[in-house]
Amino acid sequence: MALENLSNHLNFSGGPGALPEPVLKVTQAAIMNVPEVGLSVLGISHRSDWFRDVVDETENNLRELLGVPRDYHVLFLQGGSSLQFSMIPMNLLHGSKKTAEYIVSGYWSAKAVPEASIEGEVRVVWNGRDSGYNRLPAAEKLVLSSEAAYLHYVSNETVEGVQFSYLPGMSDVPLICDMASDFLSQPIAVDRYALVYAHAQKNLGPAGLTVVILRDDLLQRIPSNLHKMLDYRTHIKSKSIYNTPPVFAFYVVMQVSRWLRKDIGGLAAMAQINQAKAATLYKVLDESGGFYRGHAIREYRSLMNVTFRLADPNLEPLFLKTALENGFYGLDGHRSIGGLRASLYNAVTQSGVEVLAAFMVDFQQRYG
Repeated sequence: MALENLSNHLNFSGGPGALPEPVLKVTQAAIMNVPEVGLSVLGISHRSDWFRDVVDETENNLRELLGVPRDYHVLFLQGGSSLQFSMIPMNLLHGSKKTAEYIVSGYWSAKAVPEASIEGEVRVVWNGRDSGYNRLPAAEKLVLSSEAAYLHYVSNETVEGVQFSYLPGMSDVPLICDMASDFLSQPIAVDRYALVYAHAQKNLGPAGLTVVILRDDLLQRIPSNLHKMLDYRTHIKSKSIYNTPPVFAFYVVMQVSRWLRKDIGGLAAMAQINQAKAATLYKVLDESGGFYRGHAIREYRSLMNVTFRLADPNLEPLFLKTALENGFYGLDGHRSIGGLRASLYNAVTQSGVEVLAAFMVDFQQRYG
């Protein structure tokens, strides 16, 4: 089968993810000329009044979408989640004489642990490695300490396709969450967290920007001798422009947040769309008679990343080749586990998912 009425590939990549078509059109025009400035967005100074307005609007949009309380700071940093793996323990663990607790539920949460261990004592309270990271811990099975420096977890594992449906942890221990791949996909109770962070290249925009939302009282725990660039207080004082920021990435994130507010109607509406998309694709897996085999146990399935294999692994290269020929981009699984993966980030449309579902049914009929 061939895609109809689609001039471009449909992007199901795990990252960089798809961007909304209205955002792409506005950005395309801005690359040539931002009307308010008369210059390309690629050449506008980060010290201009125009860019200060972009930063302020982006923050305000996120605060409105998420209901961020006033005693929380919204920062725009760089370095992705990988830098936050280091910055968080540098700011909140180093010298505290406490133990940080980590839930290891997949590839990315496992990468956070060694970085934290450099700064202080770390205890892994649950590790899904033995099950191939196809499930998550039950809340009552977590043995946690009320004296921990913080509890860290990843809300959605993009590689294995498992997603938390509950908030782990204890009310008196700071809860820290890497929301890189499901940030802005649904409402969250920001006030239940001490700190959340997410890099841009999933639901927000192009790579280069990382959002950090942190509660004000955490600042009292930061060591006084921390390098300025790695100190959250530095970026709060400079309103996220301590060093030269990625102006283009900022502009796109502003447009995406506008799209979520004005076109989609907020995160509750976005969540309904995402649930419908995931249901469409998981239905194909569940009704395939084992031809398609999901990686995650059903109750832990991700709404963002549908990970699966074929009953006959030898057919997977043919599946990817045929999918690409039919306009489906980015369906190969992460290099660490292989297999197949369809990422259904916010900008992926229901109609696009239905076309992919039809392709998968057709492929099964041909080769099953």
